Amino acid sequence: MSEHGTHGVTDDAGFASTSQDLSSTHIEIDAALSLRSVAGSRFFRSNCSRLATLCEQMAIRFARGGRLIGIGASPAARSDVHHVTVEFVHPVIVGKRALPAFGITGTASSIATQVRLLAEPADIVLALDSDCEEFAHPAMEALALAKANQCLTIAFRCDQAEYNLVADCDDAFVRQEICEVAYHMLWELVHVFFDHNVSVSEGKPPAVRTQSAASFLYPFLDRPTSNLDSVIADVERSILAKSDEINSLRLGTVGDHDSGNRRAFLGATQAITTSLERGGTIYAMGNGGSATDAMDTVADYLFPPAPLKPRRAQDLAQDAAIITALTNDIGPDVIFSRQLIAHARQKDIVVAYSTSGNSRNVILALSEARSRGLSSIAFVGYDGGRILSDGLADHVISTDSQNIPRIQEAQATAHHIMRSLVG
Repeated sequence: MSEHGTHGVTDDAGFASTSQDLSSTHIEIDAALSLRSVAGSRFFRSNCSRLATLCEQMAIRFARGGRLIGIGASPAARSDVHHVTVEFVHPVIVGKRALPAFGITGTASSIATQVRLLAEPADIVLALDSDCEEFAHPAMEALALAKANQCLTIAFRCDQAEYNLVADCDDAFVRQEICEVAYHMLWELVHVFFDHNVSVSEGKPPAVRTQSAASFLYPFLDRPTSNLDSVIADVERSILAKSDEINSLRLGTVGDHDSGNRRAFLGATQAITTSLERGGTIYAMGNGGSATDAMDTVADYLFPPAPLKPRRAQDLAQDAAIITALTNDIGPDVIFSRQLIAHARQKDIVVAYSTSGNSRNVILALSEARSRGLSSIAFVGYDGGRILSDGLADHVISTDSQNIPRIQEAQATAHHIMRSLVG
């Protein structure tokens, strides 16, 4: 039975041996949420003007034929590289154009070598590794090459970039979450400038526009505008509103002490801990942006920041040969379930991401996991879809939103806090 507010009741003591331990866990979770609220709000208040201007500059670059190039070689940064590129190439906002983007992760050759060969003067280079000391130098070298080639350069905590966005927090997970929210905002709001015909005027929007397909997300798009300054001011306000929205969704996703989501969160944390202590493996899965969330989950277990211990985990979306073989020969619905048939044992656990809760290949994999006696956790959005309504996972953590970027950001927070509790 699914462990959620409407699907069963969790014994909170199952997570902690005593009520005192449980109380301490609640305090730790609440402190982690508060840290994110303070750090995120501080970052976006300090950077909303620069982010708005950056969106305009990116739109101009795209209009001139430029591309976004994400770079990063650390395990966590690789997930961010793939996340930001899939968002630009495959926009989830109806009616928005696909924008050219690709990632460089250092798997074929050095990041600097690939940037030297592939980056062109109109391009935008976004470094997602500069926050990691071990990989900072290659990122800085690549950024220097990109800058010398007249690319627009962006990074987090790296002075080498033209736009250096500093997330001032000691927690590596919090910094990564701020980074994710920021690049989601860049992706969302660069389209605002296209809606103002920046592709034609390169910075001078028309006085009147037709109704935008994204007006439900950005109501100001449908108001007449006479100058770029007012557009940028509206974008700045949108950035601050999005920052407030994600703070609220994080709280709702992890839940209050007595909420269904908090009970599901504690139950999921205990299930992962139990599986790993028995020698089990975490199998993570998802599609598109959710595939990169699964990738990040695996990276955080295999290569965690100190003092967390490395843990067993495998990404079911990482092997292109397996994915394309199954898709070509059978169909995309089986890409995860077939791998569970091949690999999974009863002591293992499945972690699934689906913003809709209706992804067919995820549903089939969860069904396969249950038939094999595996524990399962699902992070879902919207109304939870079939995964929540039909109780298809043992522990369902739901984000009550229809805004896909915000759902994914709240899920990242829930996963990171869970990872810290697992230890």
